[in-house]
Amino acid sequence: MRRPLVVLLFGLLLFALLVACGPVKRPDGGAGLLGVGAAAPDLAGRDAAKHEVKLSALRGRPVVVFFYPADGTPGCTKEACAFRDAWKKFEASNVGVIGVSNDSAESHAKFQHEKALPFALASDESGAIAAAYGVKKNLWGYDRVSFLVDKDGKVARVWPDVDPGVHADDVLAAASALP
Repeated sequence: MRRPLVVLLFGLLLFALLVACGPVKRPDGGAGLLGVGAAAPDLAGRDAAKHEVKLSALRGRPVVVFFYPADGTPGCTKEACAFRDAWKKFEASNVGVIGVSNDSAESHAKFQHEKALPFALASDESGAIAAAYGVKKNLWGYDRVSFLVDKDGKVARVWPDVDPGVHADDVLAAASALP
């Protein structure tokens, strides 16, 4: 009796994984990650001083929007701290930074304070921002994906697989190369 139940449960799990492995359906009707040239959906986060930062308000300069799994985890801390450590270079190059995860605003505030993060973090508990960008969510949070948005609000570059330790430098170089 137990064997059929185990087979059924395994089948359901496999089906759920296959469905989750497909591309994210975006609200604009597309599927998968936003591509180069697409209009970047607006989003809002809070900086370390608790001021709201909207992507649309940063129009006129490049902005990196980076999605990460969760506040305080080793890889996410490494990535966020790499952006923090390069922050003066980002400011000097007039490049904005907004991090996005599905953590709460309270979790973001704590993470910003503990790690002295000077850039905005956007709380996406509903998943609407990730869906608009086509970013998948797994058991640990969002996939680690970054978008470089140009001064006109269009996606200029997409990094679908990020190495947290060197990513900030890669993004800064790409942003500096924009016209």
